[in-house]
Amino acid sequence: MFLPRRKSTVLALACCSQESARQSQSQTPVQDDGARELAPPSQPAPPRPKAHSSEHYPVRSLIPLPKGTSARLPNIQHAFGTETQGEREEREERLAAVKKSFVHSWQGYKKHAWKQDELVPIQGGFVTTFGGWGATLVDSLDTLWMMGLKDDFDDAIQAVNEIDFSIPKLEEVNVFETTIRYLGGFLGAYDLSDGQYPILLSKAKEIGDFLYGAFDTPNRMPVTRWRWEEPRKGLKQEAFPNALVAEVGSLTLEFTRLAQLTNDGKFYDAVQRITDVLDDNQNRTALPGLWPVIMDAQHGQFADVGFTLGGMADSTYEYLPKQYLLLGGLIEQYKKMYEATLAPIMKHIFFRPMTPDNADILVSSGVRVNRNAQVIVPDFEGQHLGCFTGGMVGIGAKIFNRPDDLKTARRLVDGCIWVYNHTQTGIMPEIFNMVPCQDEECKWDENRWLKFVGIKSRRIDGIPEGLSDVEKGRWVAGEDQLPRGFSSIKDRRYILRPEAIESVFIFYRMTGEKKYQDAAWRMFTAIENYTRTDIANSAIDDVTAATPRKDDRMESFWLAETLKYFYAIFADPEILSLDDYVL
Repeated sequence: MFLPRRKSTVLALACCSQESARQSQSQTPVQDDGARELAPPSQPAPPRPKAHSSEHYPVRSLIPLPKGTSARLPNIQHAFGTETQGEREEREERLAAVKKSFVHSWQGYKKHAWKQDELVPIQGGFVTTFGGWGATLVDSLDTLWMMGLKDDFDDAIQAVNEIDFSIPKLEEVNVFETTIRYLGGFLGAYDLSDGQYPILLSKAKEIGDFLYGAFDTPNRMPVTRWRWEEPRKGLKQEAFPNALVAEVGSLTLEFTRLAQLTNDGKFYDAVQRITDVLDDNQNRTALPGLWPVIMDAQHGQFADVGFTLGGMADSTYEYLPKQYLLLGGLIEQYKKMYEATLAPIMKHIFFRPMTPDNADILVSSGVRVNRNAQVIVPDFEGQHLGCFTGGMVGIGAKIFNRPDDLKTARRLVDGCIWVYNHTQTGIMPEIFNMVPCQDEECKWDENRWLKFVGIKSRRIDGIPEGLSDVEKGRWVAGEDQLPRGFSSIKDRRYILRPEAIESVFIFYRMTGEKKYQDAAWRMFTAIENYTRTDIANSAIDDVTAATPRKDDRMESFWLAETLKYFYAIFADPEILSLDDYVL
């Protein structure tokens, strides 16, 4: 999703996974004592929202969207000079190759899965994963526009006209996934096309109104895995006591932009209440400054002890600086929350791994906190999902004047590139482990690596008896085909994910360093080589294998994000400038 960033003012608006939820003892609607008054006193108070007949817990007064002149935000993007003819020819050749790949997958989707959620890229056909409304269709709209595929875009617009968001094809809707793929898809395309297609905003409002029903709970926290038929039958609902923090905390951008465009403040109010809960509890968790993977959304509590910037928590952190940008810097809360995460992240989550080439890189991992012993136990586990951190830290360094953080961002981006470069296929796996450095010099120690592999191995059967830890590690590394530097690879798949190329793109646009374009090209050619099918592109099962098996799955983010960032890094820098859009 792309949202406009550079606005002289922010418009004033009229106010703005898991187990079954257990019954709450309190049925009192949330109070508004903590709502901030952001509009000038001369402005009339925001009107009360109208309660729908099906609402059990209507909002009494809305938290208003901020109004005023935007803060003076620093430029993020590098000032690019004039390229040579050779540089331009190379860039445009790479750009055309990415576009060709997109067209190949898009035509496969149109032929075999048109207006369905996801294409089955080997056998043909489709799967219904996200409501059955055409997730790939909607999610890819802004990519179609950006690539200049006008005829295909017009076909998609006609198909969008036919979507009825009132009735999903699934009994349970994932509110987060629906928000990012549908609501984000419509809003990104609407903004990128400069509002030329009102149907896009109309459909965004339609899906937004549908999703808003998930917030009808006693504390206005959303039901993240929402059985949408129950409230229509008059049944009351409550948020889950064991919700994923990413699914609760990653709705802000889309709902805020919808409020800005429609002048319907209920959408901003809905997500600002979530932000306030996160803010109130940020320093009350087992690792102050960070939020655990699991939260009790029913009671607004955070007792879990697992922390990561990887899956199930990632975008809660990613959205903080982006929401600050989207709101024009008018709310310091998002800056404060983001900066409060950095000290524990730098200390406990990011680590430098020991590598055979002594690379100065960082990997984003996770920890568990032993409350009784007050011990923080790191897992030294990297995830492809965690590669968004390089872009996040880089953007934060720019907009919050934290120049030292730019060095951290570089090391994170370089870390993801390093992992891509050191597998058999040249592609990063889903989940892997590495050996942490012991000191600042961090020289490669083969025996230490092997010992770490031997001690950490989960293998039970087949290991010869009487081996030392180093000998066991050598045996395991051989049997598991571990590249040197990896202590294990827990999930060897590549599912066409975008996080690594997203950060490589952002860092290239921030620095102008061509080596990041070259890294992106290596990544793209490897992915295209191993994932292409006769119909489209497919996830693969093992990036360490010489001939990985294709998994016959193509999630919507392949067209909506992965290929979009590969295209953008080779496009003219004025296309999707980081100074014009919140990505």
